[in-house]
Amino acid sequence: MTELAAELRSAVRGDVGFDVTSRALVTMDASNYRRVPVGVVAPRDADDVAAALEVCRSRGVPVVARGGGTSIAGQATGTGVVLDFTRHMNRLVDLDPIGCTAVVQPGLVLDRLQEAAAPHGLRFGPDPSTHGRCTLGGMIGNNSCGSHSVAWGTTADSVRELDVITVSGRRLRLGQGWSGAPDGLRALVDGELARLRTGFPDLPRRISGYALDALLPERGADVARSFCGSEGTLGILTEATVRLVASPRARALAVLGYADESAAAEAAAGLLAFGPLTVEGMAADLVRSPAGLPRGGAWLFVETGGETGEEARARAETIVRAADALDTTVITDPAEQRALWRIREDAAGTATRMPDGSEAWPGWEDCAVPPARLGAYLRDFRSLLSAHGLRGTPYGHFGDGCIHVRIDFDLLGEEGVACFRRFSEELAGVVVAHGGSLSGEHGDGLARAELLPRMYGTEMVALFERAKGVWDPDDLLNPGVLVRPAPLDANLRFSVLPRESVDVAFGYPSDGGDFSAAVRRCVGVAKCRTTEVSGPSVMCPSFRATGEEEHSTRGRARLLHEMLAGEVVTDGWRSTEVRDALDLCLSCKGCRSDCPVGVDMATYKAEFLHHHYAGRRRPAAHYSMGRLPVWLRLVARTRTAAVVNALASVRPLAALAKRLGGIAPERRIPRLAREPFSRWERRRQRKRLGEWVTAAQAGRRPDLPAQTAFLWPDTFTEYLSPSVGRAAVRVLEAAGVAVLELPARRWKARRSNDGGLEGYGMSVLNPRRPRACCGLTYLSTGQLDRARAVLRQTLDLLEPFLLLGSDLDVEPESDPDPDPAPELESDEEFRYPPPFVVLEPSCAAALRSDLPELLPDDPRAARLAARVLTFAEALERLAPDWTPPRLDRPVTGQTHCHQHAVLGDAPDRRLREAAALTGDLVGGCCGLAGNFGFEKGHFEVSRACAEEQLLPAVREADPGTVVLADGFSCRTQLEQLAGVRGRHLAEVLAEALES
Repeated sequence: MTELAAELRSAVRGDVGFDVTSRALVTMDASNYRRVPVGVVAPRDADDVAAALEVCRSRGVPVVARGGGTSIAGQATGTGVVLDFTRHMNRLVDLDPIGCTAVVQPGLVLDRLQEAAAPHGLRFGPDPSTHGRCTLGGMIGNNSCGSHSVAWGTTADSVRELDVITVSGRRLRLGQGWSGAPDGLRALVDGELARLRTGFPDLPRRISGYALDALLPERGADVARSFCGSEGTLGILTEATVRLVASPRARALAVLGYADESAAAEAAAGLLAFGPLTVEGMAADLVRSPAGLPRGGAWLFVETGGETGEEARARAETIVRAADALDTTVITDPAEQRALWRIREDAAGTATRMPDGSEAWPGWEDCAVPPARLGAYLRDFRSLLSAHGLRGTPYGHFGDGCIHVRIDFDLLGEEGVACFRRFSEELAGVVVAHGGSLSGEHGDGLARAELLPRMYGTEMVALFERAKGVWDPDDLLNPGVLVRPAPLDANLRFSVLPRESVDVAFGYPSDGGDFSAAVRRCVGVAKCRTTEVSGPSVMCPSFRATGEEEHSTRGRARLLHEMLAGEVVTDGWRSTEVRDALDLCLSCKGCRSDCPVGVDMATYKAEFLHHHYAGRRRPAAHYSMGRLPVWLRLVARTRTAAVVNALASVRPLAALAKRLGGIAPERRIPRLAREPFSRWERRRQRKRLGEWVTAAQAGRRPDLPAQTAFLWPDTFTEYLSPSVGRAAVRVLEAAGVAVLELPARRWKARRSNDGGLEGYGMSVLNPRRPRACCGLTYLSTGQLDRARAVLRQTLDLLEPFLLLGSDLDVEPESDPDPDPAPELESDEEFRYPPPFVVLEPSCAAALRSDLPELLPDDPRAARLAARVLTFAEALERLAPDWTPPRLDRPVTGQTHCHQHAVLGDAPDRRLREAAALTGDLVGGCCGLAGNFGFEKGHFEVSRACAEEQLLPAVREADPGTVVLADGFSCRTQLEQLAGVRGRHLAEVLAEALES
């Protein structure tokens, strides 16, 4: 294919990629299918499209048009050349608010059109749940619909004219009255009028097959409409003129609770008479938290609109009164509405995991039946599932009779694939018996095209083939889709994955310890490809900074999938393509919480780096920053912080150090604290102990707090920001919590005969002084062997304290140190064992999630993870009656990405509210992300991430606003890029206490 690539490069001005990465990124869409292309072309304009088609036609190479790659039936994959329209042909060409039309290129993301139309009170009617990343070209190719189709119909209802290039190079403008029809199409239709008038089921969501009935004279002979839903098999779209509709000024959401989804489905059709904007349904299986929802096992989301909020609410309440529901609520607050809609929109990903964690897949994602038949159809559907021993949770567009469902097919083995085929064939019969369509939104693709004869009969399917021949006589446009289809059980993306478990370092507890299953989590819904974040969301900062698929969570997952498959990426863990794609992953863990299926790319990156560099020399940054705790501890023990700071302030020396350490030259080396936090803490503890002894000698009982907590001396608090630790101590003690220092020597547990803990103590003869460490820097650089050793040392150090208040279920450990543990008090006093308060969010997240996943067989790991608290959690749990000082000041800043993804920030928000710190923190990632932003070659991406939300929020803040940044990375980024001092919440509260 070298000659093809060279010819394409000479013919087009856009990008031509025949390399491993370019091909691997587009082997799959959001379906069960995988087809490997020979190359990818990103055309710049229609001339490029025509030139690429000419080259491919001359060589007999198939062509597949691709937008956001969110298709669920496999039609966005192909074996020839893929045309990627998202890179360059993604503009809004024109918007006419008077005529209510817009001219768009095929790669324009729907949300960008909606944003441009909104100031004029307009919108594009159809809105699939993937509206933040699906493209107009893909929507036209699939005839997409979305949740508002009961009000505004399908994409075909919103299309006016289409500019199309055929495979032979003809440029056509399709419209009504046979406008733009290729030669032979009108004659074909004129000879089949009777069949076209009687052969199509009459239902709102009939998407399957070609819409040849749109060419009937009584329907205006609309060639543009008939082209919609052709899935790239007839011509290549280069521009579209679409209709816009008036958007209601106000909306209300009526949420109706029913016993189950069948009851909700039967009620949906009766609500259409009230003119709702949406009638969506979903069952409790898909709802992670029912908070905000009325009672029930399934719900209808019915949206109404109006010129005013009162009008919209009145219409919603009318529907509530007419609905025979168990419980109802009407929501008018836009933020609450968005939160509930997010549950529905994430269902495409959430549904890929059954309640017990097993996998579920698309394939029968969007059958549609007449709305009045939906309840009966669902009962038959459930019966068929049971007959085949399958499970699935239906949800979707109940008002249109369209159901989405992910089913727990076993697509990894021959027997499971055979079951998939049998079920598909039988369900097609059930759909047709209810007068339905095999596809109600996502197209037929590779999943259902084989079964079209069951819906239309062989003669109508033969007519489809003749129509395809008129447009594409050489069958080069997306062959194997719609006509002359590939078998529905061929090209499954799972067939190439290894059957044996891959030897990995992490435990992957949610995936049964199987790295392949972890990678399979990515089903391609591409929420990581959204170009703007809303609310507290984080995922995926590197994609938003670069706009490149390989730097999205999905793109990286695709490369890992191909690495495991070994066909496109052939050098396994040593792959430079996978390494380069993961290089710009910030390890922010945003995908862990924001991805609907919980892909954890930070963990996958650490796993890959662990294997990639096994037995090999690592990048300099892995030694300089990956082993940061070692170097900083050495400086502290030699008391040379002042010397290091002085040397780092000399530019030539700093430049040399950065060069040797793999650090970005644009960065400044942070200053080290003159005194580590633990040294200050030991001095304070000695003073406090002296006060207690003096009180005891005077016959007074020391005033001992009722609650105690260990303060974790993370590397950043210990050596770089000890002021945060001192502030936390001040606040915790003001709240009545005694702060304990973590031991610097290993303590020994004294155990009873039955394995219980009788006491504990420290051997004074043991000279070792290990430090507790979360292993974060080793984890983020993939030094997992070292991370395991450090974490085991930490568990050894803390073992006696982990046993306090817990049932001992580990065997007594033999200790080579012969010194006996001294007699100690019983642990009866420790009814509530002291938790470990961790001030650095990334370290807390590492202890809470990475520790038990890296040491899954060590029960102490789970115990420590369960005892880790953030600063706000500690105050809320240990001092629930404490009232913080009232500051009455606005705040700005950013929720730490690890806190958002792993720990949650609800306690922090409540603490800020109690302290009268007003305002919300923005989402996204600061871009420094530990070692990432300091590494050479990452500075521009790091700065772009900060400029997305954090820096604009700080610049726009009013004078006197408190800039909150609990993470050391966030504070460093603010200081180095904006000259602003961010502060930990503990520092803000401590300052208020002192004043």
